[in-house]
Amino acid sequence: MRLLPVRRLLVRGPSMAPALADGDTVLCRFGAAPRPGEVVLVRWAVRPGQLSVKRAVRAVEGGWWVLGDNTFGSTDSALLGPAEVLGVVRWRLWPRPGRLRRKG
Repeated sequence: MRLLPVRRLLVRGPSMAPALADGDTVLCRFGAAPRPGEVVLVRWAVRPGQLSVKRAVRAVEGGWWVLGDNTFGSTDSALLGPAEVLGVVRWRLWPRPGRLRRKG
């Protein structure tokens, strides 16, 4: 069995509220195949230096359509188009440890 790389990340900003808050620490599995409704780590071609945590909606030509849970506080595919998914975020480590639920 091949192990996938796992990395700890710090969430910044309000875009994933209420599922995740600014300052939450999460675990991301790089290389994991995303499914619609999962929280994912992404990068946009137009902002290659910026990584973001969003919710996967659907696979589209050119990547994944992703949205923040906080409709009024998120810069996501609605503005930037499809994103490249780097990994899947399934666990929050701090401050409320637990598995993140798939939406939808």
